[in-house]
Amino acid sequence: GEARVYTCGPTVYNYPHIGNMRAYVFADTLGRVLSYKGYKLTHIINITDVGHLTDDGDAGEDKLEKAEAANAQSIWDIAKHYTQAYWDDIKALNIRQPAQWSIATDYVPQMIEFAERIADKHCYQLDGGLYFDTSTVADYGRLARAVSDEEGEGRIDAVAGKRHASDFAIWRATPPGESRQMEWDSPWGRGAPGWHLECSVMSGELLGFPFDIHTGGIDHREIHHPNEIAQNQALTGCGSLSESGNSGANIWLHNNFLIDRTNQDSGGKMSKSSGEFLRLQLLIDRGYHPLAYRLMCLQAHYRSELEFSWEGLQAALTRLKRMVMGIAADGKTIEIERANEVLSDYVRRFDEVMSDDLNTPSALILLEQSVIMNAQMTIRQSYIERMDSVLGLNLLTLTRKD
Repeated sequence: GEARVYTCGPTVYNYPHIGNMRAYVFADTLGRVLSYKGYKLTHIINITDVGHLTDDGDAGEDKLEKAEAANAQSIWDIAKHYTQAYWDDIKALNIRQPAQWSIATDYVPQMIEFAERIADKHCYQLDGGLYFDTSTVADYGRLARAVSDEEGEGRIDAVAGKRHASDFAIWRATPPGESRQMEWDSPWGRGAPGWHLECSVMSGELLGFPFDIHTGGIDHREIHHPNEIAQNQALTGCGSLSESGNSGANIWLHNNFLIDRTNQDSGGKMSKSSGEFLRLQLLIDRGYHPLAYRLMCLQAHYRSELEFSWEGLQAALTRLKRMVMGIAADGKTIEIERANEVLSDYVRRFDEVMSDDLNTPSALILLEQSVIMNAQMTIRQSYIERMDSVLGLNLLTLTRKD
């Protein structure tokens, strides 16, 4: 009767781009389906305000520290500013508030304790900090290799003294003679936690191992989530990943990339590091309602790539307007008994397609058919409300003026 879900949240060193926000539309849709099914939902989304490096391959500078150096601002102020910008986008996209936002810097003592519990059997110390030995757990990297024979950990940069190329830092020591705005004392020297450690600690603290579902972008499947899984295994007994619960979560779900067709020079990849990305606010400034972007996300299955173009967004806006107009129109053609029969069938099929790995494209068609059906709105309203509670388009309150 309970569903415990953890979603990898943003690293708050810059504004979120619309590709980032697709992940949270997906996670929100998942949560709405679970609520619709009658589960008591406990959904946690983290805010990474320390520890995520400029290279997802576990190398480079801390993204927040780099932003601080570039902007000559307090690192805490930078994190606060971009966290609020992210929350503004969450609200604009009608994404429900999680049970808790977990802020990484609030859990540093627990991160140090976690590392201490696994250090003797699974870690070794280098000048750069405490490193996790991936050979000490079974099936390392299985999640990354589930779709490809290529090992995702191959992208991790070499560090002098590492035992294996796939080993990763769980505590990063501050280099001699340097200081950071975000650093803490630890048994391995003054420094900061690794990005992967944060999610293991916060998910375990707030949901317990194993919890039900862990979500994130498909980019996390190659390095971040395999490393998170390895830490979880180390803490809970190193069991084989043939038992799903040994990974820390019973189910791992990943949404695919957003491909930006408005910028061919970038090869379609939206990247903050290159400065080539679109913000939700830009879409709003151009006259597009943010829920048109939510609808655009729902038009593709979460595991499929989603192509973004201005023409595609305009089509989604037109579709949204058509549904809003359909609700405003009070049809009278179909008799009440027949209307209830048809609408009940739509809801039954809606339940089936959403149960089929969140088939939102098919679900949208059934919602749309209910909206434009030529029956009295007093009959249609309860059915539309049930379906829209899952898809989150606010159709019963949205007007063309909005």
